[in-house]
Amino acid sequence: MQIKSKLPSVGTTIFTTMSQLALEHKAINLGQGFPDFNPDPALIQAVHQAMLDGINQYPAMAGYPALRAAIADKTQRRYGRLYDIDSEITVTSGATEALMASFQAFVHPGDEVIVIEPFYDLYIPAIQLAGGIPVAVPMTAPDAAVPYYRVDWDRVEKAISSKTRMLVINFPHNPTCTILCPQDLDALEQIVDRHPLMILSDEVYEHLTFDQKEHLSLASRPKLAERAIIVSSFGKTFHATGWKVGYCCAPAYLSTEIRKVHQYTVFTVPSPLQAGLASYMQDPATWESLPAFYQEKRDYLHQGLQQTRFKPMPSEGTFFLLASYENISDLPELDFAKHLNQAYGVGAIPVSAFYLNPNSEQANHRLLRFCFAKQPSTLDQAIERLQKV
Repeated sequence: MQIKSKLPSVGTTIFTTMSQLALEHKAINLGQGFPDFNPDPALIQAVHQAMLDGINQYPAMAGYPALRAAIADKTQRRYGRLYDIDSEITVTSGATEALMASFQAFVHPGDEVIVIEPFYDLYIPAIQLAGGIPVAVPMTAPDAAVPYYRVDWDRVEKAISSKTRMLVINFPHNPTCTILCPQDLDALEQIVDRHPLMILSDEVYEHLTFDQKEHLSLASRPKLAERAIIVSSFGKTFHATGWKVGYCCAPAYLSTEIRKVHQYTVFTVPSPLQAGLASYMQDPATWESLPAFYQEKRDYLHQGLQQTRFKPMPSEGTFFLLASYENISDLPELDFAKHLNQAYGVGAIPVSAFYLNPNSEQANHRLLRFCFAKQPSTLDQAIERLQKV
């Protein structure tokens, strides 16, 4: 039987490819973004207790009420905006489902969706499944004067057309590890003043910012919050990526449409996980302690890479850092990442994989993304191997 693929250009993801190579070559996997340590035992106990207490059947479609209340409290505490737990907060099957449901709810065939390049790999297929047309606007790449990526908002605005439905942003940014500053939010406010579009704001690393810098959520600006769908992830926040629990906050007129898709995609999310998270979050220290926890790991890997021929770059947020291999090789990023895996036993992700055309010169800046959400022993082994490069 002949079938016509809806995603003919999608194959095996770079994360699967590099993780498989890591397994084959017994490499230290600093590629795919997941911790190699368990969540807080107190969180595991809270989930276990919820199971023992009989919280094992369907919760409300929009999410366990106590968890939505905890999300509302945290968001108001951090960003100053109070979302209504009944009409503006939806618990989803990971941030992935929140993003997918948002694209399906609002992107119609022929609509254009602007994405900032490099971008997380889910965005393009999700836009295409909805019938939309992705429009990539590249960030300005690092150079000798400014050693980090940054967004050219004038270039973003020039990409807006009469067909533009949505702008997708992702800060703290994966893979470039940059965060927003007040001037970025000022520029976004000017854009929404002049154009009737909505913003899908992927903020899954909201609690992972470093050097006393705060994450600036779109929820902190009323003008932006009225147009924004804000997505976050308990998996990223609480070292439990396999639990697949996320959420989105949006004004009621947007949440209503997202919930229509959510209801017929997964309907709801495992109840004991939600109840356990709600109980655990009663102590604000559970998320307020995260920047210091991950900054220690960032600094550890950064210092270790300085003992190698790699050149680590600043990481303002996420649990990644970028490192240049310009002093080592002229190979394209994918080829060098494979070589590093096979010859030295360390897995990393080429930044070029986050571009529409990974093979282009514009996508290859001789940069790899390393994940530092690992135990010290894992980082030690990786650094030891990288010193041999």
